Amino acid sequence: MHFSTPNALVLALAASHAAHAHTLFTNFFVDGVGQGDGTCVRMPKDPSTATAPIADISSTDMVCGRDGTTGVARVCSANAGSTLTFEYRDWPDDASRGAIDISHKGPCAVYLKKVGSAVSDSGTGDGWFKIWEEGYDESAGKWCTEKLIDNNGHLSVNLPSDVAGGYYLVRPEVLALHQADKTPSDPQFYVGCAQVFLKSAGTATPSNTVSIPGYVAEGQPGLKFNIWATPMALPYPMPGPAVYGSTTKRDLSARTVQTSQSEGLKPANCVLENANWCGTEIAQYSGESACWSASTACWDQATTCYSTAPPTGSKNCKIWEDKCTAIQNQCGAGNFNGPPNYMKILTPAVASVSLPAASPAQVGNGDAVASAPASSAPASSAPASSAPASYAAAPSVQSSSAAAVSTKLAVSASSTPATAPSSTSAAASSQAAAGSPATSSASSPSSAAGLNISTDGSGSSPSYCATGCDSTFGTCSSAPSSPTSSTPSPAVTSTATTATATPGQNQNGYGGHRGWRRERRAAKHLRVYRHDFGGKDLAAE
Repeated sequence: MHFSTPNALVLALAASHAAHAHTLFTNFFVDGVGQGDGTCVRMPKDPSTATAPIADISSTDMVCGRDGTTGVARVCSANAGSTLTFEYRDWPDDASRGAIDISHKGPCAVYLKKVGSAVSDSGTGDGWFKIWEEGYDESAGKWCTEKLIDNNGHLSVNLPSDVAGGYYLVRPEVLALHQADKTPSDPQFYVGCAQVFLKSAGTATPSNTVSIPGYVAEGQPGLKFNIWATPMALPYPMPGPAVYGSTTKRDLSARTVQTSQSEGLKPANCVLENANWCGTEIAQYSGESACWSASTACWDQATTCYSTAPPTGSKNCKIWEDKCTAIQNQCGAGNFNGPPNYMKILTPAVASVSLPAASPAQVGNGDAVASAPASSAPASSAPASSAPASYAAAPSVQSSSAAAVSTKLAVSASSTPATAPSSTSAAASSQAAAGSPATSSASSPSSAAGLNISTDGSGSSPSYCATGCDSTFGTCSSAPSSPTSSTPSPAVTSTATTATATPGQNQNGYGGHRGWRRERRAAKHLRVYRHDFGGKDLAAE
């Protein structure tokens, strides 16, 4: 069965993305090895608002993003001193769309929190310490976000080498300041959390920790900094505490250290992964009844795959669907021995990608709120190292089991035209600036400067307008064409893909953000296939 999407719905979804698209932490790499889209990452459940900034900096959304206080099933492992590379995307299911609009300038930071369980701990409260930060690089004339764009959405940092081993939440943070000079100020935070088990012989536990939410507050210099003023009041005052480093006060007393991971491991009989879902191999069977039961068990897993897929998409659920179809076809043909391709690993190898080397954190005193004292400390002494340029998934497998109930999931995802511009220019002139709004000589650009502010407080950057296209962040005052133009914007070549995306599709074969939404809706449409009825499909939509 093929599910089509009405044109009105396509346009509505396109408008939804245009109104809310900013950026989202979607996946990460450990020493250059990709963990998979969405794997071990806490993300918002609603893809239509997944990339929107945190609305209230005093809410628990500041911990790990919307829905981020609930953990995911998987926990990824890393060694002390390992390089972690975080990937931010404008479109969660399509890296080729870029990382963030060039107008969204601001600093970045990375925090850690040691927890008893990376899966069940909400992350709320005290215990967070900063391991890396970068604001405005005066020598390069760039904000951290501009470097993020230069590096195709990748941000690399080194984990401390002396902290105690165990479970951690790792929290990358991006702060966009393009609306910070407004009244009231509108700093836009984009945060998320990776669930990590740190293998370390260290025993250090940072004592200078902060509480999230609560580590920043409205009105702090770093949250109302005017990036549009000339000249800027540099150096930029980084929000939050000082960076944890080798001389930062910490507790080195003996303590119980977790040396082995026991939660969040990939099941031994997992043959296909989609984010934090694992498709477990169907038990071997022989006989007609067992064959149809195996088919049912397979389709049950397909339903779960689609229904639990995060904003990064459900492309691998289609692979599992193909597996279920093969079993069903064998049963229908009278071949009752299976399953076919037993224990074959179906997870596609992750494409090679070029990653930036980890850079030292900028040294600063921090700008934490009064309840979280911060001391001046140098950045972590861990040397910067280049992450390997390629990686591949290496899943392990063993046996499995099957269930019963005869359900077939028929899902078909058709592509729709992509309308959002496919890239932003990473070239940004260095604008000098003046400090607070009271003394500033400039403010955020208006439409007269080629930038219109949209209803959600974001703007269409001049780099987008220069291409003659509407930005996903607003409408260009002199744009000669509309987002629904039949001529697509030039596609951006992504280092994370192996094939060129065709107009209206991303590298996963979906129609971008809209295709993911349609595919997930289609997953709710079930077709019951019952052997009792001679193989006839009974619509149950």
